[in-house]
Amino acid sequence: MKISKQARREAKQLFQCCVVNGALDEARVRQAVGAAIAQKPRGYVALLTHFQRLVKLDIARRTARVESPVALSAPEQATVGQQLTRQYGPGLQLSFALNPDLIGGLRIQVGSDVYDGSVRARLAALRDSF
Repeated sequence: MKISKQARREAKQLFQCCVVNGALDEARVRQAVGAAIAQKPRGYVALLTHFQRLVKLDIARRTARVESPVALSAPEQATVGQQLTRQYGPGLQLSFALNPDLIGGLRIQVGSDVYDGSVRARLAALRDSF
């Protein structure tokens, strides 16, 4: 569905109104969506569609998934969390998962950023270089 420039602009303004102290406020998002549905302004479906996209992108940007071949100890998890918080700012939601296919190292995904320092990725890069 093609979204007009006005709907994009209004969705962005609505999104900015829902941000408090650099983080998205869930209560404000619910109020904004409820008000838009109640008022039904012209093009409100496109506006809400784009607003939903912005909210999803922000949630993904604030979510980090750390994969390792073995379980990380609490100090290691804390160190990784501190490094990611330093780079991406406070309010980052961390989740740690096991992925034995990595062989060694870590694979970290924050939003659309992927840092793959695993042995598997290095072996694949070496294979591709030949």
